Amino acid sequence: MLSGLTKFILGFFLAIAVLIGGGAAIGLYFMNRTGIPPAKPVYSNDSPSVKAKAPKGTQLAGAKPSLTPGISTKSSPTPTESPKATPSPKPLPSGAYRGRVSWAEGLSLRSQPNQEAEKIGGIAFNQKIIILEQSEDKAWQKIRLEGSEQEGWVKAGNTEKVDEQQPEKPEDTQKTEQ
Repeated sequence: MLSGLTKFILGFFLAIAVLIGGGAAIGLYFMNRTGIPPAKPVYSNDSPSVKAKAPKGTQLAGAKPSLTPGISTKSSPTPTESPKATPSPKPLPSGAYRGRVSWAEGLSLRSQPNQEAEKIGGIAFNQKIIILEQSEDKAWQKIRLEGSEQEGWVKAGNTEKVDEQQPEKPEDTQKTEQ
């Protein structure tokens, strides 16, 4: 009789230990899965600089997995560098200067200089812009997208001034050497 009662108690505690251990393992598994942030999506209309910085775990749209390292099996043609935008012939307004977006996630372009204003677009990281003016409280900047007429407001501190000195052209150096 004692051995039957001992087996029952031992079995009961063993079952409780298995349930607690299994529950803890399942809980840890789901906690770890929700703690991993998803990869940043890369869309087809993103600028080439954003696509180049895509995480290694994601594939670009239209890309097929490659079995051989270094050999791509993309069905679309290889992207080529787009031609450089020629500087606009019209001069910058007084007080305006060229810049670029320095915030890695890009910026929201707003119609008015406040957080509740309507979003009228977005600007990608490293995109070239023209800073036209600052708000009275210096918290917002009115900008224009370079090569476009679209204007709007972005939070100040998320852009940086671009040095406007152009490198000397090769044909200029050849003329001076002759």
